[in-house]
Amino acid sequence: MNSARASQIRHVVEVAQFDRPALERLFAAADRMRDLPRRAAPLAGYTLATIFYEPSTRTRLSFETAMHRLGGNVVSTENAREFSSAIKGESVEDTIRIVEGYADAIVIRHYEQGAAHRAAAVASVPILNAGDGPGEHPTQALLDLYTIRHELGRIDGLRIALVGDLRFGRTARSLARLLRQTRGTELVFVSPLAVPMGADVRAELDRAGIPFRDEPDLDAVLPDVDVVYQTRVQKERFTTPEEYETARGQYVIDAAAMRRLNPGAVLLHPLPRVDEIAVEVDADPRAAFFRQAHNGVFVRMALLEHVLR
Repeated sequence: MNSARASQIRHVVEVAQFDRPALERLFAAADRMRDLPRRAAPLAGYTLATIFYEPSTRTRLSFETAMHRLGGNVVSTENAREFSSAIKGESVEDTIRIVEGYADAIVIRHYEQGAAHRAAAVASVPILNAGDGPGEHPTQALLDLYTIRHELGRIDGLRIALVGDLRFGRTARSLARLLRQTRGTELVFVSPLAVPMGADVRAELDRAGIPFRDEPDLDAVLPDVDVVYQTRVQKERFTTPEEYETARGQYVIDAAAMRRLNPGAVLLHPLPRVDEIAVEVDADPRAAFFRQAHNGVFVRMALLEHVLR
């Protein structure tokens, strides 16, 4: 997407909407939000609706916190799959048509891939995709890349390891796609055999000229990368318990792994973690995943201000 088009983003449904100039503007706005006075209220009088058909802590609360910090209001439904008219069979499209009468923008998380696009197709207010099944999680990818820049001072010339569930993990898939806007980036895919990075993402990286390789040995990768992006193997995406058990627990970052990690590297995780990062790692200054989660507020503040003003 060219810069003129990117500057007019209305719905945020996929990372392909953001070219490099759009990223630079967004990150500058997020930096500004870090220092925004609490008394400032650029979105006073606006209302944000958050509709979550899947459980969420960080994404929902950070969007709602972002809106409150901008002076706006929030209406919310959590577990909408069970506690909304969806239980009666109402479609996503009809839900959006109703909720847009109550709010100036809508954040939606859904268990079906493509649901955010369906919502945007009928909405008269901005739609922000907070995750659609195994599809994309664009605002997470944006805050991930923002965190990399904030921690390392750059987003170019980096070797990045994506670790864990790369088949179903929408955060890793979205980040890989977003990295097409960087220069001199190399990707290393470290995943169980059952959940490799999909052919669709690989083809997109090939077209963008982003080199990547598969490496099953995490220990061999750790000394040579600048970023480790660890993810959990998602039990809810597997069709059988046996398939899940085959994939889980293969890659764990513990104190021994951190001793092998490049001293100048950073460890990220979109959270929640289960057992793929040991608690003993938390005190290491290279463990940035809690700072990463906090950065979500600033990036989402910047996004909300952009789509609503």
